[in-house]
Amino acid sequence: MTKTKKRSTPAPGKKPRKKPPSDQPAQKGGAGKHDDRAGEGVAAIISQWKQERPDLDFRSMSLFVALTRSHDLASSQVDRLAERFGLTRGMLDVLATLRRSGPPYSLTPKQLSASMLLSGAGMTSRLDSLERLNLVARVPEPSDRRSLQIRMTRRGISLVDKILPELLDTQRSLFDFGESNARQLLAQLKTMSEHLSGLVKAPHNK
Repeated sequence: MTKTKKRSTPAPGKKPRKKPPSDQPAQKGGAGKHDDRAGEGVAAIISQWKQERPDLDFRSMSLFVALTRSHDLASSQVDRLAERFGLTRGMLDVLATLRRSGPPYSLTPKQLSASMLLSGAGMTSRLDSLERLNLVARVPEPSDRRSLQIRMTRRGISLVDKILPELLDTQRSLFDFGESNARQLLAQLKTMSEHLSGLVKAPHNK
């Protein structure tokens, strides 16, 4: 005699369980049509946009995407270098700014923010982290005890001097695509920077 399996019915007041979403890819024309864009080149992105909106000119987007991707790829290498020394790239930027300022390797928070085009809140967070590592110290301003100077410690100076040769090697390898090409790119970027400076006010000038 065979037993008939009974369907389980949910208890009163409980809703039946829904099946988990399928792992199958979305059908053509569905919401997942353009989900995976990792690794695509600039040309592929612009080609897709041209298919979707052939009425628009995407030449400016081509330049913007190329610059953004180049920045992200290059910055990731510097991020990894900074992490090896227990820093973030932002913290390394602060230390480098103080180091290149020359003896006594001391600047006010306002001077640091202006030099790095960084907001006061963003600077405070970086300084807190650096101070905990004994790489910088907040010291009173000699001429005004109510103001502070951010001064590199000996440990901070030593760390930057240790990182700098590796940083330059990393940057050199990133732009190793021909001296002539590098010079042309630098000239074009300077022109673009001057153009953008006329359009966008830096935060410290507001």
